[in-house]
Amino acid sequence: MTSPPPPGTPYHRLARTDRHRWWRPIVGTVAVLGAYIFVLMAAGCVVLGVAEVANLPETAEGLPDVGPIAGTAALLLSLAILTPLLLLAAWLIQRRPPGTLASVTGRLRLRWLGTCVGVALLFVLVLIGLGSVIGDDVAPAAATWVGWPEFLLATLMLVLLVPLQASAEEFLFRGWLLQAVGSYLRGPWVPIAVQAVLFGAAHGWGTPWGFAALAVFGAATGWLTVRTGGLEAGIALHVLTNLIAFLVAAALGDLSTDETLADAPGYLAVLDMAVVCGFAVVVLVLARRRGLTDVVPDPSPWPRPAPPPAYAGVPFSSVQAAPHDAARPPVSSEEPAP
Repeated sequence: MTSPPPPGTPYHRLARTDRHRWWRPIVGTVAVLGAYIFVLMAAGCVVLGVAEVANLPETAEGLPDVGPIAGTAALLLSLAILTPLLLLAAWLIQRRPPGTLASVTGRLRLRWLGTCVGVALLFVLVLIGLGSVIGDDVAPAAATWVGWPEFLLATLMLVLLVPLQASAEEFLFRGWLLQAVGSYLRGPWVPIAVQAVLFGAAHGWGTPWGFAALAVFGAATGWLTVRTGGLEAGIALHVLTNLIAFLVAAALGDLSTDETLADAPGYLAVLDMAVVCGFAVVVLVLARRRGLTDVVPDPSPWPRPAPPPAYAGVPFSSVQAAPHDAARPPVSSEEPAP
């Protein structure tokens, strides 16, 4: 049986339920990591077997060459599998409702998610527009249009898989890790900082500016998660940022590149940090105007166990039953009793 957090609990403390023990976040993290490695190894063996049977060519690294679209799909799916593993760990190991990873209401708030998507789209388009103007002189000269058939196929794949990949990263960093550290600390600042640094490190060590931009992204979305009580804002910005970046790469035939924001030059990193902070300010204003709760509401969204019956725990001998003859009608005086 899972134990839901009580009303008034902030997002970063949702793992601190009645069933919380100091070892549960640690064991859960290790279990998720172990299960993730096992699933990746099993999937890799299947892919290698299929490639051997199909006699696919190999890349310079000795891996099957499945093409940029299929290779990108495999990469996105390899990250998307984190979400079900994290939800299972919250349920089976931490003994809490899995939806507590999503928000203080126990689910993704779809209307609020839609609002955040609209705001994120506006800011990502601003980022692209300013980036193209400022960095026009460093645009790749060999960039060419790949054609509609390949672009449409890549677009279909990206629209289906990028939201799963980006939301999985949010569930991992702004969800699981933020709440795991938050289960030991009352304040949100240290959990936000820890997951932000780990988020930047997970994307590789490129330029110092690139790492700073990733850390700011993690810190801003972590703060938004705590202040709005859920992952919706971070998911919206993460999905739109990744999706548009992948679509641009697909249009130019550059899906196979392994560059990330960690490799960004200084001007683009500073611009990205400014856009992320602007997005955070607008989302917080909208959340305040909407009266969005950032703690578990009262009444709680999780049903509480029904109270035991009034006679529960009372010894059977103390329960007074009616005499056996009390329910029988009185015997008439005109008729002899048997």
